[in-house]
Amino acid sequence: MSPRADRTRTKTRGATRGRTRTGTRSRTGTGGSFDSQFSSGSEGLTNARTRLVGSRTGVLAEAVVAIVRFSHVVRDGIRRVAVRVSAVVTPLGWFIAVLTPVAFVAGYALGWVELIVLAWASLVLTGLAAVYLIGRSALDITLGVVTSRVVVGESAAGQITVKNPLGRRVLGTKVEVPVGEGLADLALPSLAAHGEFVHEFPIATTRRGLVRIGPVRTVRADPIGLVRRELVWTDLVELFVHPRTTSIPSMSTGLIRDLEGNPTRDLSTSDIAFHALREYQHGDERRSIHWKSTAKTGRYMVRQFEETRRSHLVIALSLADGDFANDDEFEMAVSVAGSLGVRALRDTRDVTVAVSEATPEFAKRKVFAIKALSTLTRTRLLDDLAVVQKAPTALTITDVARVSAEKVIGVSVAFLICGSTVTPAQLRAASVAFPTGVEVVAIVCDPVSVPGLRRVNGLSVITIGFLEELRKALARSAAL
Repeated sequence: MSPRADRTRTKTRGATRGRTRTGTRSRTGTGGSFDSQFSSGSEGLTNARTRLVGSRTGVLAEAVVAIVRFSHVVRDGIRRVAVRVSAVVTPLGWFIAVLTPVAFVAGYALGWVELIVLAWASLVLTGLAAVYLIGRSALDITLGVVTSRVVVGESAAGQITVKNPLGRRVLGTKVEVPVGEGLADLALPSLAAHGEFVHEFPIATTRRGLVRIGPVRTVRADPIGLVRRELVWTDLVELFVHPRTTSIPSMSTGLIRDLEGNPTRDLSTSDIAFHALREYQHGDERRSIHWKSTAKTGRYMVRQFEETRRSHLVIALSLADGDFANDDEFEMAVSVAGSLGVRALRDTRDVTVAVSEATPEFAKRKVFAIKALSTLTRTRLLDDLAVVQKAPTALTITDVARVSAEKVIGVSVAFLICGSTVTPAQLRAASVAFPTGVEVVAIVCDPVSVPGLRRVNGLSVITIGFLEELRKALARSAAL
């Protein structure tokens, strides 16, 4: 090879090395090196690790992270244990738990023998109490009621069935059953292998409402009362206590005009009750022409009928606290609403049972709304009536009537049920809310006043002192 060719190869190799170094410098120069930019993925990350050690790595950083993670596990375990212990230890148990170490320290430090004896006695009692928490009874417990729906004053009972599925005897224990706001206690006896124990307990039904029974729980507790462990075995059971109702005969609803009852005074060209014949007028249907009369008179004559209607009852019950003088009046009003609704459903009539809605305590203005109770079946209606309660902010009977007249279409008869504090002027204002032709009957529940019936400008006001008087009062009103 010639010297000139060798010099050319040397220059080319040097230029290539120069370009390589230049390219490397250009890639690693501006903006930092590749390793400095992408070696760590913690940039912009905010979590527990970055708050502890940032983007640092190494043995020391990993040790700090491991210690903190272990402390969190220990803390969560202590919290779970504390929750379980606090649900088991009674206030007396906590007092003994604090007293025992204090008595030990003070007794041995001061040489006070009585404190030392107290400390050891407390420790022994704590150990014995812990023994009562060991184990779990293998039982099958079911809760039920003899009937899920009763009327106020009727007898009702709950039933607990306990079975021992094991092939050995199970010791007795204490059973508690919440019944409404009360509590039923039962000492469960020891059960032989595959034995069964059934116990019935009474349920008070002196007040209308929804009684929640259960869940059944067994209680394991020491005799002194340091610890208490409850085990839940069943679900909640509900008992509906329906309001009292009275039987109302169908004839007492003679106020109602419907397809099966009396025709109205409104005339129609197509109905059932024939009224008269009249001359043909423009717009009458040709099928209404009576051809025999037309042949006799020489003029087109059409039939005219008295219009009949399918009745729609509205039973409006006030829940306003100010519309009733006491709780007895309100309970009677609920019973009246139930009696009317049950009779209407039995007669297969269209009925709407409306009660007041309450205005929220911090609302700026009154909420004009009503709540329609279920009228699918008699049971559903009485279930809803069992849970209605008075409220100071509920709509009065006047407002309930006004909203009902706006919401319900095709009303034939409206029953307005209230207490003795409602004035005649308020009742008249309530009746005016309904369209002309709607029979409005106000039923005032007042055990003190003399029962009576009066009519004021198309409004019938019935006053009853007892629920049984509703039957006669409606029959008298229908006869007038």
